[in-house]
Amino acid sequence: MRLAAFLSLAAAVVAVNACVSNDDPFEQWHGPKAGDVRGPCPFLNTFANHGFLPRSGKYITHKDLADGLLNAVNFDANISAFLFDFAVSTNPEPNSTWFSLDHLSRHNVLEHDASLSRVDAFHGHADIFNQEAFDETRSHWGDIVDVQSGVSAIVARMKTCKSTNPQYSISQLGEAFILGETAAFISILGDFQTITVDKRRVEYLFQNERLPTTLGWKRPETQFTTDILIGNLQTVAVEYRKRLNSTVLGKRGEGYAERLMHGRARVL
Repeated sequence: MRLAAFLSLAAAVVAVNACVSNDDPFEQWHGPKAGDVRGPCPFLNTFANHGFLPRSGKYITHKDLADGLLNAVNFDANISAFLFDFAVSTNPEPNSTWFSLDHLSRHNVLEHDASLSRVDAFHGHADIFNQEAFDETRSHWGDIVDVQSGVSAIVARMKTCKSTNPQYSISQLGEAFILGETAAFISILGDFQTITVDKRRVEYLFQNERLPTTLGWKRPETQFTTDILIGNLQTVAVEYRKRLNSTVLGKRGEGYAERLMHGRARVL
């Protein structure tokens, strides 16, 4: 009897632990099902796949985004407000208070040519991961992705897309987002102080649209603030300007992202 009682108790404990684990969004992942939508941003797609954002990818409110980014990667309210203000502008419905991930694919609003993991709009759909484009990107990274190799990948993608896309263009906003995206993914998945990250983590997220917890990544304990993002973006921008020459779109974006952040983000 005692053995039976012990086994029953052990089974109950296992069941409870399984339920706790199953409720953990970092462990709960599934890709989009029929009717769901995704967009050109690997991170936002990932957050929807984990349930930090609505899994449908639709009708994302400011609260959805702020809560999701806080819970997933410890973003502060300023960054969430900044991102939401721009994301909601892609919704074709006037005066909307929500957006869906597929709205972000509208070309030359936030979506831009020279993506690290998508083809240009001239060649296909920005909401679909493209292995060939991403292979070019990661060929410029070492085992550790840092500012120098991150910028090398940006410039390489720009040159390739400029030579293969007769309608190639990048707006000042698009250029600022390219630099910000690289600063962000290195900082979030790696060390925001040294601005370095294990290449495997980045590859895992981009290719699977899943947080790389199996590779040892955990939600950052230090909150990712506007000041951290701007500081790291400036470091990326300095390296970017070093790589440019007179034939490349570029210096228009100098300082633009910082002005953008200070002008659009608000403390909630």
